[in-house]
Amino acid sequence: MLGQAKSSPETANYLAYILSNGPLLQELGLTSSDNALVRSSAAINLKNAIKAYGKALAGLDLAYVHPLLLSALQDPMAQVRNFAGSVISEIVQKGGVLGWPELLPELLALADNDGGSVPPEAQEGAMSALAKICEDNKQSLDQEYNGQRPLTIIIPKLLKVTSSPNAKVRAFALASINAFVPQTSPAVLDSLDAILERLFRLANDPSDSVRRNVCRSFTHLIDVRPEKVRPHMSGLVDYFVLQQRNADDPDLALDAAEFWLCVGENERLCPSLGPFLDKIVPVLLESMVYDEEDILRLEGDADDADQQDRAEDLKPQFASTKNPRTAANGHAGTNGQVALSSLLNPVDDGLSDGEIEESDDGGSANLEDRWNLRKCSAAALDVLASNFHGAVFDVTLPYLTENLRHQDWPIREAAVLAIGAVADGCMDAVTPHLWDLVPYLLSLLNDREPVIRLITCWALGRYSAWASHLEDPNDRQRYFEPMMEGILNRMLDRNKRVQEAAASAFANLEEKATRRLTPYCGPIVRQFVQCFSQYKDRNMFILYDCVQTLAEHVGPALAQQELIGTLMPAMIQRWGKVSDRSQEIFPLLECLSYVATALGDAFAPFAVGVFTRCIHIIHQSLEEYVMCINNEALDKPSKDFVVTSLDLLSAIIQALQPRKSGELVKNSQPRFFDLLLFCMEDPSNDVRQSSYALLGDCAVNIFHHLQPFLPALIPVLIRQLDLDNMKDQDIENGFSVINNACWSCGEIAIREKTGMGPYVEQIYQHLLGIISNPEVPASVNENAVIALGRLGVDCSETLAPHLGEFARPFLRIIGPVEYTDEKAHAFVGFNRTVERNPQAMEDCLVEYFQASAAYARHSNSVPDVDLAGSFQRVGHGNLCRYNPADLHFLEPHRLQ
Repeated sequence: MLGQAKSSPETANYLAYILSNGPLLQELGLTSSDNALVRSSAAINLKNAIKAYGKALAGLDLAYVHPLLLSALQDPMAQVRNFAGSVISEIVQKGGVLGWPELLPELLALADNDGGSVPPEAQEGAMSALAKICEDNKQSLDQEYNGQRPLTIIIPKLLKVTSSPNAKVRAFALASINAFVPQTSPAVLDSLDAILERLFRLANDPSDSVRRNVCRSFTHLIDVRPEKVRPHMSGLVDYFVLQQRNADDPDLALDAAEFWLCVGENERLCPSLGPFLDKIVPVLLESMVYDEEDILRLEGDADDADQQDRAEDLKPQFASTKNPRTAANGHAGTNGQVALSSLLNPVDDGLSDGEIEESDDGGSANLEDRWNLRKCSAAALDVLASNFHGAVFDVTLPYLTENLRHQDWPIREAAVLAIGAVADGCMDAVTPHLWDLVPYLLSLLNDREPVIRLITCWALGRYSAWASHLEDPNDRQRYFEPMMEGILNRMLDRNKRVQEAAASAFANLEEKATRRLTPYCGPIVRQFVQCFSQYKDRNMFILYDCVQTLAEHVGPALAQQELIGTLMPAMIQRWGKVSDRSQEIFPLLECLSYVATALGDAFAPFAVGVFTRCIHIIHQSLEEYVMCINNEALDKPSKDFVVTSLDLLSAIIQALQPRKSGELVKNSQPRFFDLLLFCMEDPSNDVRQSSYALLGDCAVNIFHHLQPFLPALIPVLIRQLDLDNMKDQDIENGFSVINNACWSCGEIAIREKTGMGPYVEQIYQHLLGIISNPEVPASVNENAVIALGRLGVDCSETLAPHLGEFARPFLRIIGPVEYTDEKAHAFVGFNRTVERNPQAMEDCLVEYFQASAAYARHSNSVPDVDLAGSFQRVGHGNLCRYNPADLHFLEPHRLQ
């Protein structure tokens, strides 16, 4: 019955009547608070009903609802006006601008109050609703309807309303304009001078809300038209410094601070801040101190290492983005550096600017993840330091000298934050001070306040590159080893947030120290194992990052039996605790991929269980996906389960001896290559990218087991090479898939030899399409020409008739590629093709001779491939038959 009521068209009329009819509810004896609750509930249900109608809303008769909503905008209760505005915006979103053509003129008339008869509540309600409409319908308001764009009418009207005597109306009007400035709409660009004039008039408005929107306007203009801002920079610096020092309104101060961040990131405008650093940097440093509310919250932070994490403490986890495979220039690492953003940036909540999350959690989100004045100021200082270097440090140094040892911990903490924030940009200026600074920071690792220990871990991590690259053994012993030991010790701090900061800092240290950590693997691994036994779920994620970063950078040094016997039991124990559907499985699988690669064949004792479970996870995920396709009511499983499992299978196949990895593949249930075939056709780019990487790894390491399945796999591979099959929305990630497909194609071709014959023509056409397309990234082109060349090693007869088509792009693309066996194989295949059709080379003989000469200079780079002999056979047997008279088509200087 309730479902039928919700679907009835009369329900919207009923809800609108309740929302707009406050006096009726008072007559029923409801208290003021109950009155507001009932009407708010009616608005929420009405908005949800409209949202559920979707595009079908255009066919409904809302003639009864429209005037009631406009009436509700004039209600004495601000809460009702706000809800009415939200409902109106939802109607415009779903029904379109033309679905309620008289709405915008009526709202603008109410807000403008030309006749002076509109009450303040109605002006505020109308302008608030208009602000919501502008924010939610930016694109549709800038489209043409009957030859006219609504925005060309709205912008001048809004500029006029910014002169309203009502501060809330002025603020809403300016906020509405701000919604369109980043869109670079013609209507806005044509009005920029008028907008600037209004901003300067409103700059000293008595309302904080108006000045907040003035700050936001200038920040938007920096991105859109920085040349409009540059002439006024001197006055703007003074203005924004003043606004940032507004202690009564932290939101206004934050909006002002974001101006420095935005200017600092604008290459064209940033230099204009140089003369004003002595004004800007001090206000940033002042703003980096915790406010009173945070101080009360953080002071004496409890030792909570033994407390279990709450569900809301665990952030969503996703498989990390991988670099595509390349036959040209090796494999790049996937770990990014832990930087300022890891400490300062909030978690991406998926909301657009200005959008408020509708939540009933009572604000229980982690306060440390919220963007605020302190974080923005530190980020701005980092950006300015990266642009102005020593000049920023010169202004910062007196503050550090005065406050690094301050007795009040919030000021001391802000000073440590500052020294960390300038690390990247001011390293040359800071370095002379590090000999005294680092020992002091190390002493702060034992500070009584957890927040001091936390920020010190982070700051030391920022200077770990300096310490790890000290050449003198005595200096390393005095600075690097204590730094490493101090951060490691803090990883077992009694405060979980300090543990997290220390683990992040140590991962950063690992990135900077790389193989220099090899002598210290023993104590590092032992500390990691203690962390495995003590960490709760949240910090386990960053611990995985520490382990995988160590494995990435010290590699085979981890394959000592003592270290394996220490680390692997702890990891396998955790492996046994984590369920297949837990989000913790993503970072754990990624971590094990690095560990398996580092251990090599020493990973064999753990491989069977890990390999079998990965197969199970992939199979289970594929089954669940098929079920979801057949039943839309079911939630689709995350593809990250498949991606991380495929990547770990790749790592194991590369790590183990071919005999052992072949046995794992042979005994897989369900069959390994059947699952791989499904994954190669998965709609997810990430899944296909990992699938083709795994296919290529199988070709390299266990081709004997792969070969029987090639008749089923190669046609799918060929389809993936077709650029026409890549959708426009997939371009960003789609090329990574094609890149891996090209790489795996080359690895198969060099081993399948003449067995590729039936597929050569199709593969060639797709590879030609890739190397002939100017929009294809260079790395994809490189893998494509290497695959094409390797195809020619045993199938040159089929490729020879096409040589005139692909010779020039082949030589152009392969030239810069690093000299590897893969490149050598590709040239052997190309040369064999040239031997069969030398006449096709007439248009690119010079490029070919240049390639031959370049190889001669690097002949020692690929000792396993007789490429020199290949070039000689082509030259002596075919091209040498040309005499100067035959080469008349070459320009004289090219012939020489």
